[in-house]
Amino acid sequence: MKLFLDTANIDEIREGAELGIVTGVTTNPSLAAKEGIGGRDGYRSAVQEIADIIDGPISVEVVSPDAEGMIAEGRDIAEWIPNPWVKIPSTTEGFKAISVLARDGIQINQTLCFSVNQAILGAQAGSTVVSPFVGRLDDIGQEGMDLVEDIVAIYRQYQIPTMVMAASIRHVLHCTQAAKAGADISTVPYPVLKQMVHHPLTDAGLARFLQDWEKAGGA
Repeated sequence: MKLFLDTANIDEIREGAELGIVTGVTTNPSLAAKEGIGGRDGYRSAVQEIADIIDGPISVEVVSPDAEGMIAEGRDIAEWIPNPWVKIPSTTEGFKAISVLARDGIQINQTLCFSVNQAILGAQAGSTVVSPFVGRLDDIGQEGMDLVEDIVAIYRQYQIPTMVMAASIRHVLHCTQAAKAGADISTVPYPVLKQMVHHPLTDAGLARFLQDWEKAGGA
């Protein structure tokens, strides 16, 4: 399972890249606004800066509610950077846009997916990757990871090439569960990525090694 960062914070992305384990980034207008990035020009500049740091796919979301607007935005975004995945919502208008953009050869991240049916439709329309939102389903009392498992199982049964990206990840257990479910990608906030690194026994073991080394007269 590959790891993407779910952020528009350049410093977080740079630190993630330095770890050598982040192979892509997902962004959206909400994440951009959180970082004080305003307007389409500001968003485009931020995305281009991200693409200078990360070689892998950069997901960039459209904001138009209608297919015509999504298509126009998607074609524009496809020119911003060498490695875009255009994020299109799992709506009727979104599926229309996905089918057109996919025929154009543009890579699509089908976002805001909350059901197996939406994942099936998106795959048929030509989505490169589908993003089931785990945490948001958990928030309303459903098991979000069950959706990831179901989509993975169906895609494999019918040899559907669309990838599955576990999104709306809230904690490190979600990452473990996504990997066990067979997700191709998990996109995580930077704090969750940092938590994945740490374990108290690792810290305690390292401290003990250093103490023993000093006692033995190590340099």
